[in-house]
Amino acid sequence: MEAKPMKESRTIQTKLVLPPDTNHMDSIFGGKVLAYIDEIAGITAMKHARRQVVVTASIDSVDFLSSARVGDVLELEANVTSTGRTSMEVYVRVKSKNLQTGEEKLTTESFLTMVAMGDDGKPTPVPPVLPESAGEKLFFDTAPARREHRKMRVKTPRT
Repeated sequence: MEAKPMKESRTIQTKLVLPPDTNHMDSIFGGKVLAYIDEIAGITAMKHARRQVVVTASIDSVDFLSSARVGDVLELEANVTSTGRTSMEVYVRVKSKNLQTGEEKLTTESFLTMVAMGDDGKPTPVPPVLPESAGEKLFFDTAPARREHRKMRVKTPRT
């Protein structure tokens, strides 16, 4: 299968933070941000795999770095950063912007693992990803360490 440039999976979404999306402090619920992250990761993986069905295998990490408030605009950006045989690692970055002041801040970073599903409902192969820019190469080169961390986490005994 021919490798696809990382930039081809790039997906951007914009969301407005509304009062029902927020807690009593007028900042967005973390669960709402997670739903946005899962949605954009799915779309990004679908674009890379050229499949209509992908599933979230794991939300590997989520770092909430700052909050967004009512009236802020969230910009989510995602890319497939690495692939396995049927899986794709997706990086999602969320920034907030106050439209009145112009202040922008990084609010959340996340890595997810998505799996492409075939028409038979079973995992199906995906093309490798081809990093081109220096930033893309950094994400790609550091992916094996994240993959090992995921494997170790799965091996952790559950009670």
